[in-house]
Amino acid sequence: MNFEQARFNMVEQQIRPWEVLDQGVLDLLMTVKREEFVPAASRSLAFADVEIPIGAGQVMLKPVIEGKILQSLQLHRSDSVLEIGAGSGYFAALLAAKTEWVRTVDIEPELVKLAHANLARNGVENVIVEEGDAAQGWAERAPYDVIVVSGGLPFLPQSLLAQLKVGGRLFAFVGEAPVMKARLVTCEAEGRFRTEDVFETMVPMLRNAQRHDTFRF
Repeated sequence: MNFEQARFNMVEQQIRPWEVLDQGVLDLLMTVKREEFVPAASRSLAFADVEIPIGAGQVMLKPVIEGKILQSLQLHRSDSVLEIGAGSGYFAALLAAKTEWVRTVDIEPELVKLAHANLARNGVENVIVEEGDAAQGWAERAPYDVIVVSGGLPFLPQSLLAQLKVGGRLFAFVGEAPVMKARLVTCEAEGRFRTEDVFETMVPMLRNAQRHDTFRF
């Protein structure tokens, strides 16, 4: 398989037509080697417009969704990032290439090992992979400039919003079947948030995501 040609086709035929036009994002997707983060048996699908199973009931998101998230977040080199749901480590590698550091947390031990191994093998040094339940956030090193929730949440918990710096951005998949909102939240001032629903999709739910909360956003 010609990985470079497949990568080019992914960007030009899938991601760009979905109105991901930020050249920095497109260049990033051409640079970070997606095929190095997929299970060996699925390497031929590394650039396909599909979710790739990675174990523990989780998947790698479609490339178009990854591109859309990156474009929405408008990452800066000085950003500190919390990723909830480490998966294979691929999205953490994308985030790390554009920011100062990333802390990625997963509740599944096998995915923690997978992400750590993939990131180490690919020389990504500014990502910390930790095991734990971050469905309500991760207080260590909070607040963050950027929070990305890679699995679904029925709603955005107050504890998660409270860990976002003023000027910070949070991206999450909010709702339940049959459709979720891919939502960008920007903290405009202490306790004041602006929200934008970027697109609709479905992704696997975070394990231990709570179904009820006294605070609704």
